[in-house]
Amino acid sequence: MGQYDALKESILGFSSFGAAALQEMGEARSVFESFKKLLNEGKVRAAEKSGSDWVVNMWVKEGILLGMRLGRLQLMEGGALTFIDKDTYPLKSLTLADNVRIVPGGSAVRDGSYLAPSVVMMPPAYVNVGAYVDEGTMIDSHALVGSCAQVGKKVHLSAGVQVGGVLEPVGAMPVIIEDEVMVGGNCGIYEGTIVRERSVIGTGVILNGSTPVYDLALNTIYRKTARSPLVIPAGAVVVAGSRKIKGEFAAEHGLSIYTPLIIKYRDARTDSATALEEALR
Repeated sequence: MGQYDALKESILGFSSFGAAALQEMGEARSVFESFKKLLNEGKVRAAEKSGSDWVVNMWVKEGILLGMRLGRLQLMEGGALTFIDKDTYPLKSLTLADNVRIVPGGSAVRDGSYLAPSVVMMPPAYVNVGAYVDEGTMIDSHALVGSCAQVGKKVHLSAGVQVGGVLEPVGAMPVIIEDEVMVGGNCGIYEGTIVRERSVIGTGVILNGSTPVYDLALNTIYRKTARSPLVIPAGAVVVAGSRKIKGEFAAEHGLSIYTPLIIKYRDARTDSATALEEALR
């Protein structure tokens, strides 16, 4: 990020100005447009991997929020659809040269997001500002890639998957899904959860900061703390489960509460069962 230090300083300098003041400042708009171009090209990201850790680039989030404050409501048209949104964030402009496949049927990609070559979007789906989606990933029908989410290579987001967005607070970790993860239908991944590479998230699993994950293979528990997000280990196979609730009333009524369970780690049999359909790409 060193080459963008001047841009970073300018964005941070504008962060204390209100919307009315910013809209009168031509320099602020120019800085934002330069910044958004880098977002669209995938050259700056809301979070980046450093070794085995992920680091939040707070100045990038500040830049996205700068665009929100600079923008004025504008009527926009995309094919047969009409939108009303901030003029700083129209629909993303894609061409054949981008080599991104967006199947017709109501999908939308917001400006300020990055889709790498060979990404596929099935209708309807939505990618929000600040998101980064890497090569070979499939975003299936009714799936959401939320603001600032970072999605790796050859990920499959199945139908109805919701990848949460995180813009504020600016220091909060966005949702991270690393390479070759398979996310089953109707899953929800929220609150800065990190899903490590080659994991399999079974149908209907919800991952968030308030629900611990029980690892039956390694006899351990993973949970979010004040200093770290929830992290799903590499290659984990996670399914929806339940655990008993303590207390006499719960025992009397046989009550239990939802919890995700890691039942094993990915093997050749799992790979065969979750193989992506290359013919669809």
